[in-house]
Amino acid sequence: MAPSAQSDQLLVSRIRAGEPEAWNELIARFEGRLLAFVESRLGRRSAGEDVVQETFLGFLTSLPNYEDLRPLESYLFSIAAHKLTDHLRREGRRPVLPLASGTSGDDWEPPARGRAVSSVLRSGERRGLEEAAIEQALTEQIDRMRSRAEWQKLACLELLLVRGWANRDVATQLKMSEQTVANFKFDFLARLRTLVRKQGLNQDVFPELHEAS
Repeated sequence: MAPSAQSDQLLVSRIRAGEPEAWNELIARFEGRLLAFVESRLGRRSAGEDVVQETFLGFLTSLPNYEDLRPLESYLFSIAAHKLTDHLRREGRRPVLPLASGTSGDDWEPPARGRAVSSVLRSGERRGLEEAAIEQALTEQIDRMRSRAEWQKLACLELLLVRGWANRDVATQLKMSEQTVANFKFDFLARLRTLVRKQGLNQDVFPELHEAS
């Protein structure tokens, strides 16, 4: 097994074990490459950061189905491609390139022409189901934190996920350590993944949850 593959497997194992440091390492290793790929197709950094954040959330959600033999970079770019496609469709734009998986985001085939109306309808329906599932999971989490009066955690997550602040900026603003911020974020995303999976969604919803290869 190649050293890079062994490193990926070890990193994924640590993430599955709930190590916040491993999650930070994943972001540090791949965020720049994913952002460069997405931003090159959107042309706007803020939108690119949103898509990359959705990509990491998609990875966390689909982690139980991730096969260790699959290259981690390829898997992340596959999820980013799905999220980028959805973002472009929400804006009413058609992707210039087909957004399938690749090891670096650069290996693309010429786009197929035309899409069946039924395919368009299915993609719209799937997006609606995904949004409803996320909304339900978010509401449950927020209500839980409010019932426990976890106001600092709520403020932290708002700055991270709504305003898009970096961990270090949130830590400075709320006068807490970066490790605490990272822990809050990791726990929130892990629980969000669990809540979404508990909804028993069809395999057409969040397709990255059901990727077998």
